[in-house]
Amino acid sequence: MKQLSFSPKQRQVLEWWRDGRFDAVICDGAVRSGKTLALSVSFFLWAMTRFHRQRFGLCAASINAARRNLLGQAGPVLTEMGFRWEEKVSRNEIAVRGGGRENVFYLYGGRDEGSAASIQGVTLAGVLLDEAALMPRSFVEQACARCSVKGGKVWFSCNPAGPEHWFYKEWVLRAEEKNALYLHFTMEDNPALGPEVRERYARMFRGSFYRRYVLGEWEASQGLVYDFFDAEAMPEVPAGPFARWRISCDYGTRNPASFGLWGELDGRWYRTGEYYYDARESGRQKTDGEYAGDLERLAGGRRIELVVVDPSAASFIETLRRAGWSVRKADNRVLEGIRRTAEALKSGRVLICRGCRAAAREFALYRWEDGGAGDRVRKENDHAMDDIRYFVMSLDSGGGSAARFVERDAF
Repeated sequence: MKQLSFSPKQRQVLEWWRDGRFDAVICDGAVRSGKTLALSVSFFLWAMTRFHRQRFGLCAASINAARRNLLGQAGPVLTEMGFRWEEKVSRNEIAVRGGGRENVFYLYGGRDEGSAASIQGVTLAGVLLDEAALMPRSFVEQACARCSVKGGKVWFSCNPAGPEHWFYKEWVLRAEEKNALYLHFTMEDNPALGPEVRERYARMFRGSFYRRYVLGEWEASQGLVYDFFDAEAMPEVPAGPFARWRISCDYGTRNPASFGLWGELDGRWYRTGEYYYDARESGRQKTDGEYAGDLERLAGGRRIELVVVDPSAASFIETLRRAGWSVRKADNRVLEGIRRTAEALKSGRVLICRGCRAAAREFALYRWEDGGAGDRVRKENDHAMDDIRYFVMSLDSGGGSAARFVERDAF
């Protein structure tokens, strides 16, 4: 078996349940600080050591995230320890066997307020909630309520949000009252993270993003959302050839519509062009068909593998599908999308090219709400910001099932 190295903080997570003093554990702190690996491995070890023929919940913002972040990290470690499992993908269910014991683990996605219904009614011996601060309160509370088996425990991990966030106020600040062990992680608690990687993350963020994602603090958002963005540093469109193309769409009838054209070159995605239409300013609303024609002109004969669209634009999505485009509804988690967009922009994975004037204008205006509003952005100057966020959220979730081919090549 491969020898793993765990930090003292990670070892606390691996062993906290042995003496039975606490009913829950809360691990928060910086990104890439080793929370998820230690928590997921410990959860499986606890379940397989203390229970037989019981049911458990593995929860993340989506079922795919639970499979990727929890099973993806813990799976190889547990396999090397002699555990075996069988996954029933269609049922989001995993049977784990080892040491003469067998238990079942269900995967749940806590994406929105309606997600609580998916976990309602089941009896669990324990539940792990990864990135709990990204889940709605109704889902988290329903998941905790399901743990009614004697000896059951609740396991939380999250990156910090604002100090007014309900999870911070109800769980982090009240950990002792809830008989929960609270452990705060920094990047130094992850032995797999070398100093050069920690330094790179420290350079990637500043302001509230730095205090949250690098220092791991529950920090209030203020000022510009992307305060690091420098319009003067926007690159020219590279000569290409580009390997892949996508389009992202924030749809509007009375509000502005914003489309972005994205090309991949050498592992980086460039916003090479855009379309922006303000019906109020122009004095005329456009139809779905007219917007579809505008999108066609933006594509300009390129091979578009995927069009990512505002999930509320049902009629426009249907219009595009009937026209032959490969379309996906965008992941509209705002705060997670902003975090990923900031990381993508700072790392250079995503670049905004000169000529994208609508995007540049909104980067200079897109702000957090002032004073006590929690983690909310102002609903103004946000249409290009939304389509960029939709695009970034599409990068880690695969491509479309088919691409729209047009005879003319571009670039």
